[in-house]
Amino acid sequence: MKTLRDVKVGETATVQKIHGDGALKRRIMDMGITKGTEITVRKVAPLGDPVEVTVRGYELSLRKDDADILEMS
Repeated sequence: MKTLRDVKVGETATVQKIHGDGALKRRIMDMGITKGTEITVRKVAPLGDPVEVTVRGYELSLRKDDADILEMS
């Protein structure tokens, strides 16, 4: 399974599934990340946390734990 954390800087991938439960999944969906959404990885911090991405035309920073629940293609 490829997660958002595995996507390289400059690459674009599509969300296939959001793993996780309750409040975490809801928070991710409230940010505009839903199944079928294209996400482009813009930057990754030196220690890998956070990851800066572009989603639906805006920039967003996600923690590694949040990036791990997003299954990508």
